[in-house]
Amino acid sequence: MATHEREITEPVDLCLHDGRLARAAVGWSRHPLHRGPVPGWGRRKRWEYWCVTTPTHLVALTVSDLDYVALNSVHVLRFDGGRPPREFERTALVPGALGVRLPEGIAGHPGSPPLLVGPEQPVRGQVRVEIGNEGTATRLRARCVDPEGRPVRVDLLAALPEGHETLSVVVPWSERRFQYTSKHTARPATGTVRIGDEVRTFGDDAWATLDHGRGRWPRRVEWNWGAAAGRTDGHVLGLQLGGRWTDGTGSTENAICVDGRISKIGREVEWRYSRRDPLRPWILRCDGPNQVELEFTPFHNRVVRTELGLIGNRTDQCFGHYSGTVRTDDGERILVDRLLGWAEDVRVRW
Repeated sequence: MATHEREITEPVDLCLHDGRLARAAVGWSRHPLHRGPVPGWGRRKRWEYWCVTTPTHLVALTVSDLDYVALNSVHVLRFDGGRPPREFERTALVPGALGVRLPEGIAGHPGSPPLLVGPEQPVRGQVRVEIGNEGTATRLRARCVDPEGRPVRVDLLAALPEGHETLSVVVPWSERRFQYTSKHTARPATGTVRIGDEVRTFGDDAWATLDHGRGRWPRRVEWNWGAAAGRTDGHVLGLQLGGRWTDGTGSTENAICVDGRISKIGREVEWRYSRRDPLRPWILRCDGPNQVELEFTPFHNRVVRTELGLIGNRTDQCFGHYSGTVRTDDGERILVDRLLGWAEDVRVRW
């Protein structure tokens, strides 16, 4: 089903003074233009999620505040040399009263204050995450200890080239339940990841993806999210595809970014995959001007199963490669050849 989304071109307040969604905020933009806090307490969900990929490694950092608890994590996956993938993740839970104070805007974006969580020298399950800006770029730093007791140090820079477009969307379930998401794909990344004595340099083939979220969510929700970035068919391509959680809202979070230019997809993407066996190929498609015909072939599934009273989380986040075709706004057909990224099936109670 096609949507009729309004493109926003000027700054706009996200909320009214009483915390309800401002109707003028509903739409999408090529650059972050929504401003202001989400007033109230209890149903707010706010986060910054960054994932930086290379052909052999990925590193993901999460800082989140669910009002009553904060979850901050460092996730590292190595899949080089034809060996089975090796993975570890450190997640620190912090009670709400001691939780994270996320900025109103995008952490690390020009004009937003830096974000620091966790102790200076983390031990055991603790994590330290720092997000700041250097000019238009975002500096990502993290520290933790891996399961073998080795210190982990992440120091990466996600560039934002001049004119590079991103996708910001407001998804309105109602005037009291809504989400503002800003998704950035195909941002060039550089830096190092140190695990014990091993140092991995991220360079020309490294790409950063951001999921920035601010909103007030229903108690239970399900979603699909797929993202990828890299060079293919003579272009730098970023994929941003979602599903389920936007159904019936009149908004989608679907777009492709080609050489820094966004082509918004105002249709729902059809997702076909096996929940019983998520490592089987996934099919993603939609018809229309921005046609998507993709097959996603996973090589690893990050499995999360959480039951912590108020919080329940069932996540299958599969990492793998996209192949197929997409079309831009002007009708150019682009061949997608093993573009590295992920596709996920998530069901949460929070």
